Amino acid sequence: MSRGTLAITGATGFVGQTLAQLALEGGWSVRALTRSPKPSSEGLSWINGSLERPTSLQELVHGSDAVIHVAGVVNAADRASFAKGNIDGTRAIVEATQSAGVRRFIHVSSLSAREPALSNYSWSKAEAETVVANSELDWTMVRPPAIYGPGDKDMLDLFKMALNGFVLLPPAGRLSVIEVSDLARLLLTLADTPETIGKIYEVDDGRAGGWSHVEFGRAIAEAVGKRAIPLSMPRVIVSFGAKIDRLVRGSSAKLTADRAAYFCHPDWVISVSAHVPTEIWTPRIDTPTGLRATAATYRTAGWL
Repeated sequence: MSRGTLAITGATGFVGQTLAQLALEGGWSVRALTRSPKPSSEGLSWINGSLERPTSLQELVHGSDAVIHVAGVVNAADRASFAKGNIDGTRAIVEATQSAGVRRFIHVSSLSAREPALSNYSWSKAEAETVVANSELDWTMVRPPAIYGPGDKDMLDLFKMALNGFVLLPPAGRLSVIEVSDLARLLLTLADTPETIGKIYEVDDGRAGGWSHVEFGRAIAEAVGKRAIPLSMPRVIVSFGAKIDRLVRGSSAKLTADRAAYFCHPDWVISVSAHVPTEIWTPRIDTPTGLRATAATYRTAGWL
């Protein structure tokens, strides 16, 4: 028996793919947005469109029981591009949801929204939260920290470096992390947990105090079966590396100036006061186990 219908943005991305799969396994019917036409299958309907096309958003949310907004821009050339993807895109899906008479709305934000002055990305995620908070929807927001897991390409370079005996890291600091399926499971739980309406949650792997950058670098090395030297880079070197990456990879650069500012912030550990109540959700995957599974899938895919 179907638990209802979920409308999902960002279902073709790293988090969204996992979310859609777990939703189907959990008995949900899924309506998912895609820029490229895809064949629908049992329980899964692909809606051709984008956040810039209101008619496609109306089709996406029509008849759904809840909307989970995952789509967003994590890497862009300038402030205007972040605004278009994260602020305007969020406003568009919020307006479509309200117009369709759907009440339940789960918004995937970012821990970076706590520091809107830090980077263009952080600013755009904080502004997107404001759009959601000012809506008439029954919303819940989730601020994930660094997300890893099978299929993720953002951390792939760290795994590759570890194979070569070193891991380049930002200056000394701490971070929280979460495995992608744990995050997806939380989003599905929130979709039909009305007592979480109006809450903003920060989530992680359950490790109190998070990970130091060096500890996390060593954990990645252990995941690939290597002893690697974690090397913390001064802020000026990280910023210089961003310029080099832009020169080498152009618009495909992963270490942009905006991301360098984010990475060099010393505290990306979640706030205990913003934890999800344990009776609602707890993480299942400890990070060393999750990193080993991630490394295994990289090898299977030929990425390592």
